[in-house]
Amino acid sequence: MVGDIPIGGNAPISVQSMTKTDTRDAEATLLQIEELAGAGCEIIRVAVPDQEAARAFKTICSGSPLPVIADIHFDHRLALAAVEAGAAGLRINPGNIGSDIKVKEVVLSCRDRKIPIRVGANEGSLSREMEEKYGGPTPRALVESALKEVAVIEKAGYEEIKISVKAFDVFTSREAYLLLAGETDYPIHLGITEAGSYLPGTVRSAIGIGMILDEGVGDTIRVSLSGSPLDEVRVGREILQVLGLRSYGPIIISCPTCGRTGIDLLGLLREVETRIAELSHPESLAGIKIAVMGCEVNGPGEARSADIGIAGGKESALLFKGGEVIGRYPVGEIVDVLMSELEGTVSGKQ
Repeated sequence: MVGDIPIGGNAPISVQSMTKTDTRDAEATLLQIEELAGAGCEIIRVAVPDQEAARAFKTICSGSPLPVIADIHFDHRLALAAVEAGAAGLRINPGNIGSDIKVKEVVLSCRDRKIPIRVGANEGSLSREMEEKYGGPTPRALVESALKEVAVIEKAGYEEIKISVKAFDVFTSREAYLLLAGETDYPIHLGITEAGSYLPGTVRSAIGIGMILDEGVGDTIRVSLSGSPLDEVRVGREILQVLGLRSYGPIIISCPTCGRTGIDLLGLLREVETRIAELSHPESLAGIKIAVMGCEVNGPGEARSADIGIAGGKESALLFKGGEVIGRYPVGEIVDVLMSELEGTVSGKQ
């Protein structure tokens, strides 16, 4: 359990992110956490690089709507301070926070409060020993490195552990995670490290995390993007929804447009997305397919698999269900008509 979020077993795969504010600014950090919670984030990780950040961390934990994991490196005293401050979890590498005595002190502190510890190995932080043994950050090197760190925690008498083995290359990540899953029953945290800016990072993460999840491996995920953590959460949720592993709301289908398009399809699509997000219970529409199409010629036919949809023209727009047209309306009214139909569906499911 990370706070009130179960990880592993038959629990839903959870979506994490990490704050990108200065942790020492508790107010700004809490504001970002609130935004992330609103976007559907379930667990948040916060860097704790020094004692000033550790002091702010207590305020952050007490004010956060999400379970907060402390990200600690090099100084075991920061880990102890984070535990005292109310951390719901720690992310550490035992090998870089000091002697076995210091590691044991941290582990015992977590054990007393049943705070889980995530051990992470990634290609940028492999020990020289592993680099030399395997000739670089190979899948086996990542797994052996992670399990070596896990053994240190186990030796201290604790087993509330999650593991990650991240690489930038999606195939290295896939092989490493599959090897790890074959050698341990601990919950697994998935991610593609340093995936990049929004577009390349989204594609890389979707392919990498998606391939691994499709193998049945992974209990919690974080999409790592150079940019807004809100995008990380949105992409993570979409990965899970596309794979059929979580359902957060309706699935929206839209055409790419062509020379037949006679309306502002993108504007229409954004209005539909915004209006759906504003529904009081959008989760009641989970699994429903909604189509937003750019022309009356192919719209209903191409989107025949949709449960409900609209297709726009220059003067009027169609409302259709299951590929069958059920009404024609002025373009300016079509979104209202669609939302009225959807709100009736939501009301019926409550």
